[in-house]
Amino acid sequence: MKIEITPARREKLADNLYGQLLEQIMLGRLKEGDRLPSESEICRAFKVSRPVVREALMRLQADGLVYARRGSGSFVKHRPPARLTDFAAVSDVARLLRGFEARMALEPQIAALAAERATEAHLESIAAALAALEASDNDSDADFAFHRAVAEATGNEIFPALLESMRELMLGGIDVAVSLSRAGSQARRERVLAEHRQIYDAISLRDRAGAGVLMHYHLIQARSRTTDYQRHP
Repeated sequence: MKIEITPARREKLADNLYGQLLEQIMLGRLKEGDRLPSESEICRAFKVSRPVVREALMRLQADGLVYARRGSGSFVKHRPPARLTDFAAVSDVARLLRGFEARMALEPQIAALAAERATEAHLESIAAALAALEASDNDSDADFAFHRAVAEATGNEIFPALLESMRELMLGGIDVAVSLSRAGSQARRERVLAEHRQIYDAISLRDRAGAGVLMHYHLIQARSRTTDYQRHP
C-alpha cells in the first residue's frame, strides 16, 4: 500500500505574530486608539526578532487595522468584525489577506483584457455565472466561478490556470467575506452582488478601463469587509 503524506504548511513567524496581535485587538484588549507596545517590547514578549515584528506591523497597517505615528509608535485604527474568528482561525487571517493582495495585482488586468477580447460566448458564460451567484446567495464556489469566467474571457489560458492555482486560497478568502456578509445586513449582501454586476456590465460594454477599476474596487471592498466591522454593517 502506497501512503501519501502531505507536509503541514509551515506557519511564518510574522503570520503567527500578526494573528496574536489581531486577537488582542478583536478581544478588546487593545482598543481603537490604543498604542501598541514598542517593537522592542513585542520582541521580548513574543521572543521574535525585530524584522518579524516589523513585517507583522506592516501587514496590520496594510490591512487598515493599525496606523503608525512617526516618533510615537503604532496605534489601533479599526477592530475587525467580532465574528471573523467564527469563520477563520486567527493564524490564517494574514494568509487570506495576502491572497486578496495578490488578486488585486492580477484580476483588474484580467477584467480589462476580458472587456477588450470577450466573445459573445464568453459574455454568456459570465452572465450565467453571475446568475448562479445571485441565485446562490453569494456562495463561495459560485463567486469563484464568476471570476474564473472573467479570466476565460481574456482568451489567454494562462489566466484561468493562475486562478485555479490560487483556488484554495481564493475560496478561503471568499468564504470568510461571504460568511460575514451573510451574518450582516441584506444591504451588505446586495452590495456584494452589485459589485459583480457592475464588473459584468463594464465587460459587456467593452469598457476596458472601467472593468479594471471596478474589479480593483470589488477586491478592495471584499478585503475591507473582512477587516473593518464599522464600514460594512
